[in-house]
Amino acid sequence: MIAFRILRPATLRLALCAGLAVLLPSLPAPALAACGASPGPGVDWSGCRKSGLILRDRDLGGAMLDNADLSGSDLSGATLAGASLVKTDLNRTRLDGADLRGADLSKALGARASFAGADLSEADLSKAELGRAELTDARLAGATLAKAMLGRADLRGADLSGADLGEAYLARADLRGATLAGARLEGAYLELARLEDLDLTAAEGLTQDQLASACGSAGTRLPAGLEAPEAWPCDATAGD
Repeated sequence: MIAFRILRPATLRLALCAGLAVLLPSLPAPALAACGASPGPGVDWSGCRKSGLILRDRDLGGAMLDNADLSGSDLSGATLAGASLVKTDLNRTRLDGADLRGADLSKALGARASFAGADLSEADLSKAELGRAELTDARLAGATLAKAMLGRADLRGADLSGADLGEAYLARADLRGATLAGARLEGAYLELARLEDLDLTAAEGLTQDQLASACGSAGTRLPAGLEAPEAWPCDATAGD
């Protein structure tokens, strides 16, 4: 006659857990951002609070910085080529002369950030919030700025050739001296945007209605089929 031993509930739970540990393969622990890691290529600071850092000329190529707080930091001259900065807080951050080629800054927060002279070629800045950002002489050739918020941004002298500015908000942005050959402007909001003496002959998607609300001059060159409005609706202080 076989005797059965009745296990207590606590003992039974322990036995079941031990059995599962043997039967199931060990699973890797979920990857966590290394917020304490030193800055360097490929560092993962996703979601980390790193505001106010001084990282001038540091190499952060390929870094994972999604949702990180880098507000008020100084990354002038830093290498961030190929880095991911999706939804990163860059408010008032300095990135002057930084290498951001091919970086992903989609939905980044960059109010009053400075990208003067930075290389953002082929970067993704779609839906980025860059109100009053400094982008003078920045290289944005082939960049995606679709639906980006660029109200009052300073884009003087920027290279926007081939850039996608579809549905971007550019109210009161200063584009004087910028290069827009091949830039796509379908649906871009250009109310009081500074277009004086700008060569727009090779820009794509520009409409008469957009021009009617922008700030141009006699020296503004327009694509074939478009004409300057009878009077540009702005004065010398329109971009202030």
